[in-house]
Amino acid sequence: MDEVHARVEGSVGRLTLSRPKALNALTGPMLVKIGFALRGWAGNPSVAMVLIEGDGGRAFCAGGDVAETWRDAQAGDPSSGPRFFADEYRLNALVKRFPKPWVALMDGIVMGGGVGISAHGSHRIVTERSTVAMPECAIGLIPDVGSTMILAQAPGHAGEYLAMTGARMDAADAIHAGFADLQVPSERLPELAAALVEAGEPGVIRDFAVAPGWSALAACQAQIDHCFAGETALDIVARLEDDRSEWAADALTAIRRASPLSVAAALETVRALRADPAIETALRTEYRFTSRAVRDGDFMEGVRAALIDKDRMPRWSPERLEDLPHERVEAMLAPLGPDELFLDHG
Repeated sequence: MDEVHARVEGSVGRLTLSRPKALNALTGPMLVKIGFALRGWAGNPSVAMVLIEGDGGRAFCAGGDVAETWRDAQAGDPSSGPRFFADEYRLNALVKRFPKPWVALMDGIVMGGGVGISAHGSHRIVTERSTVAMPECAIGLIPDVGSTMILAQAPGHAGEYLAMTGARMDAADAIHAGFADLQVPSERLPELAAALVEAGEPGVIRDFAVAPGWSALAACQAQIDHCFAGETALDIVARLEDDRSEWAADALTAIRRASPLSVAAALETVRALRADPAIETALRTEYRFTSRAVRDGDFMEGVRAALIDKDRMPRWSPERLEDLPHERVEAMLAPLGPDELFLDHG
């Protein structure tokens, strides 16, 4: 099977990501194939909706294949990263603005680029096996694929918390934060997919939905809103240090392990999106950082430590938030002039 299996079943355009050994991580050719299928289906009156899923049972999609981007840069092609991100973000905009129902079966791991092709859809289904997160600060990026738009609209200051820590959400958390809509038992997904193909419309989903249950994220909302209301990243760190709870200690550890540049830029980006929560604004803002990250940020070191050498000991520049000039954050998020992300959709 191809890495993306695109076909029409009944009146449903169906996409199956099929790189199970790589947790269905997205490659450049996969982005192209998905985009080609969507553009064809958007104007095809015989296609009433789109259904997207992951193969293998472990992951819907664990993100973009950033290790390949790292290898390209090491081989002397630093433009590989910006090209990949531009292609990916254009696909994310297409998903968000797609004119027909978009049903995403977000079973298993859903991270990074996986969020970009699921959480912007009209019908977002999680299961008891779902793990949703935007952990980009840990590899020298910022939450991207338009996720800053979703984070900016999360309850209270949950967006800042999820962006800066990369905290993992289960099904109930993802619904609370606005990344998903309904929970369906994983064992019923094949039955749900068959029902969707037969019906050709998403109304049948409600027949499979179950109550999501208790959300740890919602339970911590008051703490989140207090600690992550700090004006700067260092203010947030200080509030977490004063909190002294296990939750605060975990959040503080995650922030301290991540790239200081990424943490500070993620905070600024999420807050900026509250004033203009549009997918186009989110993607263009994110691209300003990610397109510079290979040469001017911590991306190469973050990917090396997490995915190449796997020593989990990145050497950030600078190493601490206390040593990060705000001018550096401003430079990473500054307009790109003629290199700004062009979105032909929206």
